[in-house]
Amino acid sequence: MTNKQKIIIAVVVVAVALGGFLFFRKSSTMPLSLNNKNQSETKVVPLNDGNVSPISGLPCENWNRRAIAVMQPGDVTARPAAGFSEADMVIEMPVITASITRLMGVYICNTPKEVGSMRSARHDFISLAKGLGAVFVSWGRSESHSESDPVGLAKGIMDRGEIENINCNGDAGKSANACTDNPCFRKEGMDRGVDSGYGDPAKFVACAKEFGYNMENKFVGYKHQAEAPMENRAKGGHLRVAFAGPFAAEYDYDQATNVYKRIWGNTEDIDRNTNQRVAPKNVVVLIAESEQIEGQYNNMQLGDPWYDRTDSGDAYYYMNGQEVKGKWKKDKSSIDSKLTFYDANGEEILFVPGQIWVEVLEPGQTLKWEPVM
Repeated sequence: MTNKQKIIIAVVVVAVALGGFLFFRKSSTMPLSLNNKNQSETKVVPLNDGNVSPISGLPCENWNRRAIAVMQPGDVTARPAAGFSEADMVIEMPVITASITRLMGVYICNTPKEVGSMRSARHDFISLAKGLGAVFVSWGRSESHSESDPVGLAKGIMDRGEIENINCNGDAGKSANACTDNPCFRKEGMDRGVDSGYGDPAKFVACAKEFGYNMENKFVGYKHQAEAPMENRAKGGHLRVAFAGPFAAEYDYDQATNVYKRIWGNTEDIDRNTNQRVAPKNVVVLIAESEQIEGQYNNMQLGDPWYDRTDSGDAYYYMNGQEVKGKWKKDKSSIDSKLTFYDANGEEILFVPGQIWVEVLEPGQTLKWEPVM
């Protein structure tokens, strides 16, 4: 073989390899097509027995109703928030790397009189809501201005109908204004106009039905176990999840009630609707990388199918006054995949019946559990 032939072969090999890489990079961020048949026709074998919420494991009248997932801010000026104490699950994470957090309340069992403040959609939350089989509700959306981004952040995802949604702002996806009775409203007495957007969950359900969304639950759920007896619980404990500045979350564990009483920015977290302390039975802390991807918008490596390179990581579970270490997983090959929680042996975690609060923490941010034995 001549030197010229060797050079030609080498060039061809490099070109094929580069083409494959570029194809993978392009295809990994291509929009997905929505498959509504999965939501309406797939037979669900629930992980829990009886008429209980597939998320909280608690019995309730609405146990088989499809979840409503609502975007809410972590901003200090929007506190106290309305609705979180009645959610089956809350997911909280940074929406600017190492900075501001945002939350998504997921409602099945309870229908709060109102939820708010409300805030705009982020793609990370959309992927998680889709995995819960939820109707996604927001007040606005993130939007990409990059011509090289075929996904288009939350606006593109919602406009293409990759998740069934209700948008209070009407600038992407399905506008709440199209419903007979608009579920979104402005609340008087808020210091900032951006904090005044609220929603009526009962009207969200009615609006979803008008849009033709199937409101029967199709989410398989999370496994549960009986609460530990008193003698097997810690006498107390304090958990710190050190988001930046006033966004830091802390929890005081109470042995008698077996709950984690939430503290937000050094202040007791009180639900605006009920004046009751927010106190989940289960706190989950996921570790996931964060990176800015466009302007003010960041991306958490949580297994979304559009931007993520990884779809698993370390997890820490707090229930019955104990800390359990394990892993989390969300298959990034499918937007429908469930965010799954595993123990150190690879078995799916058994939660205590009650609210599950999920914190997504960046590597390097402090996580500290101090039990009182």
